[in-house]
Amino acid sequence: MTVRRRLRAHGRVQGVFFRDSLRCAAEREGVAGWAANRDDGTVEAVLEGDGGAVERLVELCRRGPGAADVERLEVAGEEPEGLRGFRIG
Repeated sequence: MTVRRRLRAHGRVQGVFFRDSLRCAAEREGVAGWAANRDDGTVEAVLEGDGGAVERLVELCRRGPGAADVERLEVAGEEPEGLRGFRIG
């Protein structure tokens, strides 16, 4: 079953390869979506795909890549839109 999650990662999440790490993991898991830096210092992402794969990526975002320090992760469910591929904005 396809699910969609919108994430907002707070903390030291910009300039630490957060978005690219997420893109690589999403491509391995077959999850579509996007990730973008926001002006407030957060990273926002949308993930669409198999429920288990999306949840694994949500957990990855809770930890972040090695140099990141994720203080808080907001997660919201949304209706899937049929995204394809993964892009970084």
